[in-house]
Amino acid sequence: MPTLEHPEYPEATLLHLESIMPCRESQMSTLLSIFGERQQYSFPSIFIYGHTSSGKTYVLQTLLKTLKLPHVFVNCVECSTSRLLLEKILSQLQSLSSKTKHASHTSCDTLNQFVYLFKQETMAEELQNETIYIVLDKAEQLREMEANVLPAFLRLQELADRNVTVILVTEIVWELFRPSTGCFEPLTLYFPDYSIGHLQKILSHDHPPEYSADFYAAYINILLGVFYTVCRDLKELRHLAALNFSKYCEPVVKGEANERDTRRLWKNIESHLKKAMQTVYLRELSSSQWERLQQDEGEPGQVKGLSAHTHVELPYYSKFLLIAAYLASYNPSRTDKRFFLKTSNHLLGPKPFPLDRLLAILYSIVDKRVVPTGNIFSQISSLVTLQLLTLVGHDDQLDGPRYKCTVSLDFIRAIARI
Repeated sequence: MPTLEHPEYPEATLLHLESIMPCRESQMSTLLSIFGERQQYSFPSIFIYGHTSSGKTYVLQTLLKTLKLPHVFVNCVECSTSRLLLEKILSQLQSLSSKTKHASHTSCDTLNQFVYLFKQETMAEELQNETIYIVLDKAEQLREMEANVLPAFLRLQELADRNVTVILVTEIVWELFRPSTGCFEPLTLYFPDYSIGHLQKILSHDHPPEYSADFYAAYINILLGVFYTVCRDLKELRHLAALNFSKYCEPVVKGEANERDTRRLWKNIESHLKKAMQTVYLRELSSSQWERLQQDEGEPGQVKGLSAHTHVELPYYSKFLLIAAYLASYNPSRTDKRFFLKTSNHLLGPKPFPLDRLLAILYSIVDKRVVPTGNIFSQISSLVTLQLLTLVGHDDQLDGPRYKCTVSLDFIRAIARI
């Protein structure tokens, strides 16, 4: 019996969905409940959020395609203006209708025109009897468009008087979307990060057919033991697993060990994984170049030609925390009121700063009001773990912990542009 249950869809289909999307049964069940039956009106707008590589887009696309629900999928990063976004939605909408064999370009300049054209396109008989889903991935880009775009999409079902649901997919919370003037509140659905057990289960499914499932699961267990503290991105971990598996198998291929000799296998790959730790999230070299690079002789743990912190993905507030830490390290406290002017202090190295000064600068550089919750303090600890910040002295000091920023100005400029 499948964990998912829905009277509209056959049991075999639901079992298939569970098999291809493990560890996301709860989110799929919630979405199926919201969708309801095909002909029923669904909720006008849904807001799906969670960190990168938590399965948001994959689960949504797979559900809509497997259940054959009429939908439009647009990546907002590809649409620099609202006009491009509206025209792309209408273009995909044309392809859903059997009457439109070849979709023609439709010009659309305003939201009023979009609503009119949307009503015209959805008059097709096959689109009138079931819900149409408009999925806007990377929806945070909508905040850069005209102020009326986001509220209009949230109320499109009402404005167009059609059975349509707009789904926003993003990595940031709804509070950073909500306009100050107010708007229709969407139904929110959170996709949590995969736990280490979830990652173990998902990655173990990728085992090569020439090796046993237990052998590959043991390799994944070693890989997660090394990388889980610094990387929980499923796509990155899957890339690392594929990249380093040949090195793990080397003693087995040479006949020096069998699949159960985990100690010998670990000893063979330990130094290799330490080198790979410096390339997490980096794409300065291709996989083949990385493999050739590791064959060259060099100091253990050193990766030639790579800058270890050139590209890194951090949560929203962690980026601002790191920028604030850099400003606090390189500027005397007496200059804080002068908008953090650049000085020659860069030549003297970073200076330690107290926690309260870090938070004060954070509040001044973030546009929205920041509440000092446990989430903020946990992200500070994560930055220390990643060695982007250094804890100076002991955190049990009477005057509070002091920190120092360890990254360069170029790195700060890079994350400030994201």
